[in-house]
Amino acid sequence: MYYVYIIKSIQYPEVRYVGFTADLEARLKKHNEGGSVHTTRCRPWELVASVIIPDKGKALAFERYLKSHSGRAFAQKRF
Repeated sequence: MYYVYIIKSIQYPEVRYVGFTADLEARLKKHNEGGSVHTTRCRPWELVASVIIPDKGKALAFERYLKSHSGRAFAQKRF
């Protein structure tokens, strides 16, 4: 199982990050500990939404979509 997730900065609520992982709990912990270059400056983070997708290719495609312009608009409206 793979997770596509959206996290939001608690300190800067307008900042969101979309990611992909096989272990959501460990990945969120890593973001909050500063283990990711892309998210370290806006810590701490909270989970906004996650989607479980059994197929890795489909999960990566969904992550790519959420990072696109139309995907960001979709996520902002729905999550």
